[in-house]
Amino acid sequence: MLRPKLPEIPTLPTATVTPQQTQAPASSAGRPVAPYVGVGVGAVAAVVVVGIVLTALLAALAVSAVSVAIAAVVLRSLISSANKR
Repeated sequence: MLRPKLPEIPTLPTATVTPQQTQAPASSAGRPVAPYVGVGVGAVAAVVVVGIVLTALLAALAVSAVSVAIAAVVLRSLISSANKR
């Protein structure tokens, strides 16, 4: 069968060129960044924990409100049926 001829891969020159650095490296402000990263992670963890706790408290409040409402309906029906007799 006919097979297409693939082009040859050109070879790169082996000589390496190192660019000359023309600017001095930027000096740091003198404050390390690592403590601020730790504070950021701690703050995010605190926000997540507070969010979970508040969600749990709201869920407990909703369940309590529903149970109190059901108890009120049951007591109301018992009192009204007792008055009719």
